[in-house]
Amino acid sequence: MVLHTAADYATTGTVNALWLLVAAALVLLMTPGVAFFYGGMVRAKSVVSMMMMSFGAMAIVGVLWVVYGYGLAFGKPLIPHVLGTPDLFLSSLMGKDGMTPDLGGLAFAGFQATFAIITVALISGAIADRAKFGAWMVFAGIWVTVVYFPVAYWVFNLQDGWISTILHVNDFAGGTAVHINAGAAGLALALVLGKRVGFQKGMSKPHNVPLTLLGAALLWFGWFGFNAGSEAAVDGVAAIAWINTLAAPAAATIGWLIVEKIKDGKPTSIGAASGAVAGLVAITPACNILTPGFAILLGLVAGAICAVAIDLKFKLGFDDSLDVVGIHLIGGLVGTLWIGIFGFTHIGGDATKPFSSLWYGGSWVQLGAQALGAFSVLIYSFVLAYAIGWVIQKTMGFRIKNEDELAGVDTVVHGEEGYALETV
Repeated sequence: MVLHTAADYATTGTVNALWLLVAAALVLLMTPGVAFFYGGMVRAKSVVSMMMMSFGAMAIVGVLWVVYGYGLAFGKPLIPHVLGTPDLFLSSLMGKDGMTPDLGGLAFAGFQATFAIITVALISGAIADRAKFGAWMVFAGIWVTVVYFPVAYWVFNLQDGWISTILHVNDFAGGTAVHINAGAAGLALALVLGKRVGFQKGMSKPHNVPLTLLGAALLWFGWFGFNAGSEAAVDGVAAIAWINTLAAPAAATIGWLIVEKIKDGKPTSIGAASGAVAGLVAITPACNILTPGFAILLGLVAGAICAVAIDLKFKLGFDDSLDVVGIHLIGGLVGTLWIGIFGFTHIGGDATKPFSSLWYGGSWVQLGAQALGAFSVLIYSFVLAYAIGWVIQKTMGFRIKNEDELAGVDTVVHGEEGYALETV
Protein backbone atom coordinates (compact mmCIF):
# COMPACT_ATOMS: atom_id res chain seq x y z
CA MET A 1 0.00 0.00 0.00
CA VAL A 2 1.44 3.36 -1.01
CA LEU A 3 -0.09 6.32 0.83
CA HIS A 4 1.34 9.73 0.11
CA THR A 5 -1.60 12.12 -0.29
CA ALA A 6 -3.53 13.99 2.36
CA ALA A 7 -6.71 12.18 1.35
CA ASP A 8 -5.03 8.80 1.65
CA TYR A 9 -3.69 9.56 5.10
CA ALA A 10 -7.05 10.89 6.25
CA THR A 11 -8.64 7.49 5.60
CA THR A 12 -6.05 5.36 7.38
CA GLY A 13 -7.00 3.50 10.50
CA THR A 14 -6.11 4.36 14.06
CA VAL A 15 -3.12 2.02 14.12
CA ASN A 16 -1.61 3.57 11.01
CA ALA A 17 -2.25 7.09 12.31
CA LEU A 18 -0.55 6.14 15.57
CA TRP A 19 2.47 4.82 13.66
CA LEU A 20 2.59 8.06 11.68
CA LEU A 21 2.60 10.13 14.89
CA VAL A 22 5.39 7.99 16.33
CA ALA A 23 7.35 8.29 13.09
CA ALA A 24 6.86 12.07 13.17
CA ALA A 25 8.37 12.20 16.65
CA LEU A 26 11.33 10.14 15.44
CA VAL A 27 11.90 12.49 12.51
CA LEU A 28 11.64 15.56 14.73
CA LEU A 29 14.38 14.04 16.90
CA MET A 30 16.62 14.07 13.83
CA THR A 31 16.93 17.87 13.91
CA PRO A 32 18.56 17.89 17.36
CA GLY A 33 20.60 15.02 15.92
CA VAL A 34 21.76 17.37 13.15
CA ALA A 35 22.61 19.95 15.81
CA PHE A 36 24.82 17.47 17.67
CA PHE A 37 26.31 16.05 14.46
CA TYR A 38 27.27 19.49 13.17
CA GLY A 39 28.05 20.92 16.60
CA GLY A 40 30.80 18.42 17.30
CA MET A 41 32.48 19.06 13.96
CA VAL A 42 33.00 22.81 14.31
CA ARG A 43 35.47 24.69 16.46
CA ALA A 44 34.67 24.98 20.17
CA LYS A 45 34.02 28.71 19.75
CA SER A 46 31.29 28.00 17.15
CA VAL A 47 29.34 25.14 18.72
CA VAL A 48 26.53 27.27 20.17
CA SER A 49 25.98 29.08 16.87
CA MET A 50 25.99 25.82 14.94
CA MET A 51 23.43 24.16 17.17
CA MET A 52 21.28 27.29 17.37
CA MET A 53 20.79 27.27 13.61
CA SER A 54 19.14 23.85 13.86
CA PHE A 55 16.90 24.93 16.72
CA GLY A 56 16.14 28.15 14.87
CA ALA A 57 15.00 26.06 11.91
CA MET A 58 12.62 24.16 14.18
CA ALA A 59 11.16 27.44 15.39
CA ILE A 60 10.65 29.35 12.14
CA VAL A 61 9.65 26.40 9.95
CA GLY A 62 7.36 24.96 12.62
CA VAL A 63 5.38 28.19 12.72
CA LEU A 64 5.27 28.74 8.95
CA TRP A 65 4.17 25.16 8.29
CA VAL A 66 1.14 25.54 10.53
CA VAL A 67 0.31 29.04 9.28
CA TYR A 68 0.40 28.31 5.54
CA GLY A 69 3.10 25.81 4.53
CA TYR A 70 1.02 22.65 4.73
CA GLY A 71 -1.46 24.02 2.20
CA LEU A 72 1.26 25.15 -0.21
CA ALA A 73 2.74 21.64 -0.17
CA PHE A 74 -0.39 19.48 0.04
CA GLY A 75 -3.44 21.69 -0.49
CA LYS A 76 -5.79 21.77 -3.45
CA PRO A 77 -4.00 22.96 -6.60
CA LEU A 78 -3.51 26.72 -6.74
CA ILE A 79 -1.17 26.43 -9.72
CA PRO A 80 -1.77 22.96 -11.20
CA HIS A 81 1.20 20.60 -10.80
CA VAL A 82 3.24 23.37 -9.12
CA LEU A 83 1.73 24.74 -5.91
CA GLY A 84 -1.10 24.16 -3.48
CA THR A 85 -3.56 26.57 -1.90
CA PRO A 86 -2.54 28.02 1.50
CA ASP A 87 -4.46 26.38 4.35
CA LEU A 88 -4.30 28.94 7.16
CA PHE A 89 -3.63 27.34 10.52
CA LEU A 90 -4.55 23.88 9.15
CA SER A 91 -8.21 24.94 9.10
CA SER A 92 -9.18 22.25 6.58
CA LEU A 93 -8.10 19.58 9.07
CA MET A 94 -10.16 20.95 11.95
CA GLY A 95 -13.61 20.08 10.59
CA LYS A 96 -16.40 22.35 9.42
CA ASP A 97 -16.96 23.64 12.95
CA GLY A 98 -13.24 24.18 13.49
CA MET A 99 -13.35 21.92 16.53
CA THR A 100 -13.31 18.40 15.05
CA PRO A 101 -9.68 17.39 14.49
CA ASP A 102 -9.02 14.99 11.63
CA LEU A 103 -6.80 12.25 13.09
CA GLY A 104 -5.30 10.99 9.84
CA GLY A 105 -4.94 14.41 8.24
CA LEU A 106 -3.31 16.03 11.26
CA ALA A 107 -0.97 13.08 11.73
CA PHE A 108 0.10 13.47 8.10
CA ALA A 109 0.53 17.23 8.46
CA GLY A 110 2.66 16.76 11.55
CA PHE A 111 4.80 14.11 9.88
CA GLN A 112 5.47 16.27 6.85
CA ALA A 113 6.26 19.29 9.04
CA THR A 114 9.28 17.46 10.42
CA PHE A 115 10.59 16.94 6.89
CA ALA A 116 10.45 20.66 6.18
CA ILE A 117 12.24 21.43 9.45
CA ILE A 118 15.17 19.08 8.95
CA THR A 119 15.65 20.11 5.32
CA VAL A 120 16.32 23.68 6.42
CA ALA A 121 18.52 22.57 9.33
CA LEU A 122 20.73 20.53 6.99
CA ILE A 123 21.65 23.63 4.97
CA SER A 124 23.31 25.28 7.97
CA GLY A 125 26.32 22.97 7.88
CA ALA A 126 27.58 24.66 4.72
CA ILE A 127 28.03 28.04 6.44
CA ALA A 128 29.44 27.04 9.81
CA ASP A 129 31.58 29.50 11.81
CA ARG A 130 30.61 32.63 9.89
CA ALA A 131 26.84 33.30 9.67
CA LYS A 132 24.70 35.82 11.54
CA PHE A 133 21.83 34.14 13.36
CA GLY A 134 19.25 36.80 12.45
CA ALA A 135 20.18 36.59 8.78
CA TRP A 136 19.96 32.80 8.95
CA MET A 137 16.43 32.99 10.35
CA VAL A 138 15.35 35.37 7.59
CA PHE A 139 16.88 33.08 4.97
CA ALA A 140 15.22 30.02 6.51
CA GLY A 141 11.78 31.62 6.45
CA ILE A 142 12.05 32.82 2.86
CA TRP A 143 13.73 29.70 1.47
CA VAL A 144 11.29 27.24 3.01
CA THR A 145 8.42 29.29 1.58
CA VAL A 146 9.62 29.78 -1.99
CA VAL A 147 11.69 26.60 -2.39
CA TYR A 148 10.84 23.78 0.00
CA PHE A 149 7.04 24.10 0.05
CA PRO A 150 6.74 24.15 -3.77
CA VAL A 151 9.28 21.33 -4.20
CA ALA A 152 7.43 19.22 -1.64
CA TYR A 153 4.29 19.72 -3.75
CA TRP A 154 6.15 18.63 -6.90
CA VAL A 155 7.59 15.49 -5.31
CA PHE A 156 5.35 14.34 -2.45
CA ASN A 157 1.92 15.32 -3.76
CA LEU A 158 1.13 12.16 -5.70
CA GLN A 159 -2.18 13.54 -6.92
CA ASP A 160 -0.87 16.59 -8.75
CA GLY A 161 2.87 17.31 -8.30
CA TRP A 162 4.60 17.42 -11.69
CA ILE A 163 7.68 15.45 -10.67
CA SER A 164 5.47 12.69 -9.31
CA THR A 165 2.56 12.62 -11.75
CA ILE A 166 4.15 13.75 -15.01
CA LEU A 167 7.74 12.48 -14.75
CA HIS A 168 6.76 9.51 -12.55
CA VAL A 169 9.89 9.93 -10.46
CA ASN A 170 10.17 7.54 -7.53
CA ASP A 171 11.27 9.46 -4.44
CA PHE A 172 9.80 7.61 -1.51
CA ALA A 173 11.09 9.72 1.37
CA GLY A 174 12.93 12.76 0.02
CA GLY A 175 16.13 12.18 -1.93
CA THR A 176 15.20 15.13 -4.13
CA ALA A 177 12.88 17.20 -1.93
CA VAL A 178 15.08 16.97 1.17
CA HIS A 179 18.68 16.09 0.40
CA ILE A 180 19.35 17.39 -3.12
CA ASN A 181 17.28 20.43 -2.19
CA ALA A 182 19.30 21.13 0.96
CA GLY A 183 22.63 20.29 -0.68
CA ALA A 184 22.07 22.69 -3.57
CA ALA A 185 21.01 25.46 -1.19
CA GLY A 186 24.06 24.78 0.96
CA LEU A 187 26.34 25.14 -2.06
CA ALA A 188 24.68 28.43 -2.97
CA LEU A 189 25.12 29.88 0.52
CA ALA A 190 28.72 28.70 0.73
CA LEU A 191 29.41 30.70 -2.43
CA VAL A 192 27.53 33.77 -1.20
CA LEU A 193 29.23 33.89 2.21
CA GLY A 194 32.66 32.95 0.89
CA LYS A 195 35.42 31.02 2.59
CA ARG A 196 36.27 31.02 6.26
CA VAL A 197 39.41 32.82 7.36
CA GLY A 198 42.39 30.59 6.57
CA PHE A 199 40.33 28.06 4.61
CA GLN A 200 42.42 25.04 3.62
CA LYS A 201 42.37 21.28 4.03
CA GLY A 202 42.86 20.32 7.66
CA MET A 203 42.32 23.91 8.87
CA SER A 204 40.42 22.78 11.95
CA LYS A 205 39.62 19.41 13.45
CA PRO A 206 36.26 18.54 15.02
CA HIS A 207 36.35 19.84 18.59
CA ASN A 208 34.08 17.14 20.06
CA VAL A 209 34.04 13.77 18.32
CA PRO A 210 31.67 12.09 20.82
CA LEU A 211 29.11 14.85 20.19
CA THR A 212 29.21 14.13 16.46
CA LEU A 213 28.86 10.39 17.07
CA LEU A 214 25.86 11.05 19.31
CA GLY A 215 24.34 13.15 16.55
CA ALA A 216 24.90 10.41 13.98
CA ALA A 217 23.28 7.87 16.30
CA LEU A 218 20.21 10.08 16.78
CA LEU A 219 20.00 10.63 13.03
CA TRP A 220 20.14 6.92 12.27
CA PHE A 221 17.55 6.17 14.95
CA GLY A 222 15.20 8.89 13.70
CA TRP A 223 15.72 7.87 10.08
CA PHE A 224 13.71 4.69 10.65
CA GLY A 225 10.72 6.96 11.17
CA PHE A 226 11.78 9.10 8.22
CA ASN A 227 11.82 6.22 5.75
CA ALA A 228 9.50 3.55 7.14
CA GLY A 229 7.07 6.23 8.27
CA SER A 230 6.73 7.51 4.72
CA GLU A 231 4.54 4.50 3.96
CA ALA A 232 2.06 5.73 6.61
CA ALA A 233 0.96 2.17 7.21
CA VAL A 234 2.11 -0.87 9.12
CA ASP A 235 2.72 -3.19 6.18
CA GLY A 236 5.38 -4.93 4.12
CA VAL A 237 6.55 -1.76 2.39
CA ALA A 238 7.25 -0.11 5.74
CA ALA A 239 9.15 -3.23 6.76
CA ILE A 240 11.36 -3.32 3.65
CA ALA A 241 12.01 0.41 4.06
CA TRP A 242 13.09 -0.27 7.66
CA ILE A 243 15.42 -3.11 6.66
CA ASN A 244 16.99 -1.07 3.87
CA THR A 245 17.46 1.83 6.30
CA LEU A 246 19.53 -0.54 8.40
CA ALA A 247 21.45 -2.18 5.56
CA ALA A 248 22.44 0.75 3.34
CA PRO A 249 24.04 3.02 5.98
CA ALA A 250 25.81 0.04 7.53
CA ALA A 251 27.36 -0.74 4.15
CA ALA A 252 28.06 2.94 3.49
CA THR A 253 30.04 3.14 6.70
CA ILE A 254 32.26 0.35 5.40
CA GLY A 255 32.57 1.95 1.97
CA TRP A 256 33.56 5.32 3.45
CA LEU A 257 36.12 3.81 5.83
CA ILE A 258 37.76 1.82 3.04
CA VAL A 259 38.19 4.95 0.93
CA GLU A 260 39.37 6.92 3.96
CA LYS A 261 41.98 4.27 4.77
CA ILE A 262 43.25 4.32 1.18
CA LYS A 263 43.14 8.11 0.91
CA ASP A 264 44.35 9.25 4.33
CA GLY A 265 45.90 6.16 5.87
CA LYS A 266 43.53 5.86 8.84
CA PRO A 267 39.85 5.06 9.31
CA THR A 268 38.28 7.65 11.64
CA SER A 269 35.20 7.84 13.82
CA ILE A 270 34.14 11.00 11.98
CA GLY A 271 34.45 9.01 8.76
CA ALA A 272 32.25 6.27 10.20
CA ALA A 273 29.61 8.79 11.24
CA SER A 274 29.75 10.59 7.90
CA GLY A 275 29.57 7.30 6.00
CA ALA A 276 26.48 6.23 7.90
CA VAL A 277 24.76 9.54 7.12
CA ALA A 278 25.77 9.27 3.45
CA GLY A 279 24.16 5.84 3.31
CA LEU A 280 21.02 7.12 4.99
CA VAL A 281 20.80 9.93 2.46
CA ALA A 282 21.26 7.59 -0.50
CA ILE A 283 18.67 5.05 0.62
CA THR A 284 16.03 7.70 1.38
CA PRO A 285 14.47 7.90 -2.11
CA ALA A 286 14.93 4.19 -2.80
CA CYS A 287 14.13 2.42 0.47
CA ASN A 288 10.78 1.10 -0.77
CA ILE A 289 11.90 -0.14 -4.17
CA LEU A 290 15.21 -2.00 -3.68
CA THR A 291 15.92 -5.53 -2.57
CA PRO A 292 18.15 -5.64 0.55
CA GLY A 293 21.04 -6.82 -1.61
CA PHE A 294 20.87 -3.81 -3.89
CA ALA A 295 20.42 -1.59 -0.81
CA ILE A 296 23.73 -2.89 0.55
CA LEU A 297 25.40 -2.32 -2.82
CA LEU A 298 23.97 1.20 -2.92
CA GLY A 299 25.37 1.86 0.54
CA LEU A 300 28.86 0.70 -0.40
CA VAL A 301 28.87 2.80 -3.55
CA ALA A 302 27.38 5.90 -1.93
CA GLY A 303 29.76 5.74 1.02
CA ALA A 304 32.76 5.48 -1.28
CA ILE A 305 31.60 8.21 -3.67
CA CYS A 306 30.75 10.66 -0.88
CA ALA A 307 34.10 10.01 0.82
CA VAL A 308 35.78 11.16 -2.39
CA ALA A 309 33.29 13.97 -3.08
CA ILE A 310 33.97 15.84 0.16
CA ASP A 311 37.41 16.84 -1.18
CA LEU A 312 35.89 18.60 -4.20
CA LYS A 313 35.52 21.78 -2.17
CA PHE A 314 39.29 22.09 -1.90
CA LYS A 315 39.83 21.44 -5.59
CA LEU A 316 37.02 23.74 -6.73
CA GLY A 317 37.57 26.41 -4.09
CA PHE A 318 34.27 26.64 -2.19
CA ASP A 319 33.98 26.33 1.58
CA ASP A 320 31.22 23.83 2.32
CA SER A 321 32.21 23.71 5.97
CA LEU A 322 30.59 20.44 7.07
CA ASP A 323 30.18 18.66 3.72
CA VAL A 324 26.52 19.32 3.04
CA VAL A 325 27.32 19.15 -0.68
CA GLY A 326 29.54 16.08 -0.49
CA ILE A 327 27.09 14.08 1.62
CA HIS A 328 23.57 15.37 0.97
CA LEU A 329 23.74 16.67 -2.60
CA ILE A 330 25.97 13.89 -3.92
CA GLY A 331 24.39 11.17 -1.78
CA GLY A 332 20.92 12.29 -2.81
CA LEU A 333 21.89 12.18 -6.48
CA VAL A 334 23.41 8.71 -6.14
CA GLY A 335 20.31 7.30 -4.44
CA THR A 336 17.86 8.97 -6.80
CA LEU A 337 19.65 7.77 -9.92
CA TRP A 338 20.18 4.28 -8.44
CA ILE A 339 16.43 3.73 -8.67
CA GLY A 340 16.56 4.05 -12.45
CA ILE A 341 19.24 1.37 -12.56
CA PHE A 342 18.19 -1.20 -9.92
CA GLY A 343 14.67 -0.25 -8.81
CA PHE A 344 12.04 -2.99 -8.81
CA THR A 345 8.42 -1.77 -8.89
CA HIS A 346 6.84 -4.86 -7.41
CA ILE A 347 8.70 -4.54 -4.11
CA GLY A 348 7.17 -1.31 -2.92
CA GLY A 349 6.47 0.93 -5.87
CA ASP A 350 3.12 1.88 -7.31
CA ALA A 351 2.39 -0.87 -9.83
CA THR A 352 -0.03 1.41 -11.69
CA LYS A 353 2.81 3.70 -12.79
CA PRO A 354 5.00 2.97 -15.81
CA PHE A 355 8.33 1.80 -14.41
CA SER A 356 11.22 -0.17 -15.86
CA SER A 357 14.78 0.15 -14.59
CA LEU A 358 17.90 -0.85 -16.47
CA TRP A 359 18.36 -4.01 -14.39
CA TYR A 360 14.68 -4.98 -14.32
CA GLY A 361 13.48 -4.32 -17.85
CA GLY A 362 16.47 -2.92 -19.72
CA SER A 363 14.95 0.53 -20.12
CA TRP A 364 16.65 3.93 -19.79
CA VAL A 365 13.34 5.76 -19.39
CA GLN A 366 13.14 5.66 -15.60
CA LEU A 367 16.79 6.64 -15.22
CA GLY A 368 16.15 9.64 -17.45
CA ALA A 369 13.09 10.61 -15.43
CA GLN A 370 15.00 10.30 -12.16
CA ALA A 371 17.82 12.46 -13.53
CA LEU A 372 15.45 15.14 -14.84
CA GLY A 373 13.61 15.33 -11.55
CA ALA A 374 16.81 15.45 -9.51
CA PHE A 375 18.50 18.16 -11.56
CA SER A 376 15.31 20.22 -11.77
CA VAL A 377 15.22 20.41 -7.98
CA LEU A 378 18.98 21.03 -7.83
CA ILE A 379 18.88 23.98 -10.22
CA TYR A 380 15.72 25.51 -8.75
CA SER A 381 17.02 25.33 -5.19
CA PHE A 382 20.51 26.60 -6.06
CA VAL A 383 19.31 29.60 -8.05
CA LEU A 384 16.75 30.77 -5.51
CA ALA A 385 18.99 30.09 -2.50
CA TYR A 386 21.79 32.08 -4.11
CA ALA A 387 19.43 34.96 -4.89
CA ILE A 388 17.96 35.01 -1.38
CA GLY A 389 21.38 34.78 0.25
CA TRP A 390 22.82 37.50 -2.00
CA VAL A 391 20.01 39.93 -1.19
CA ILE A 392 20.37 39.27 2.54
CA GLN A 393 24.14 39.76 2.33
CA LYS A 394 23.73 43.07 0.49
CA THR A 395 21.06 44.40 2.85
CA MET A 396 21.26 43.22 6.46
CA GLY A 397 24.50 41.29 6.02
CA PHE A 398 24.71 37.50 6.25
CA ARG A 399 28.36 36.94 7.14
CA ILE A 400 30.04 38.16 10.30
CA LYS A 401 33.25 40.19 10.11
CA ASN A 402 36.58 38.36 9.82
CA GLU A 403 37.71 39.62 13.22
CA ASP A 404 34.46 38.37 14.77
CA GLU A 405 34.98 34.96 13.17
CA LEU A 406 38.46 34.78 14.70
CA ALA A 407 37.10 35.85 18.08
CA GLY A 408 34.35 33.25 17.88
CA VAL A 409 30.82 33.50 16.54
CA ASP A 410 29.37 32.17 19.81
CA THR A 411 30.46 35.12 21.94
CA VAL A 412 30.00 37.73 19.21
CA VAL A 413 26.51 36.69 18.06
CA HIS A 414 25.03 34.91 21.09
CA GLY A 415 27.07 36.17 24.04
CA GLU A 416 27.61 32.59 25.17
CA GLU A 417 30.29 29.93 25.26
CA GLY A 418 29.72 26.26 24.64
CA TYR A 419 32.13 25.31 27.39
CA ALA A 420 32.30 28.09 29.98
CA LEU A 421 34.44 26.05 32.36
CA GLU A 422 35.92 27.88 35.31
CA THR A 423 38.60 26.68 37.64
CA VAL A 424 38.22 27.24 41.38
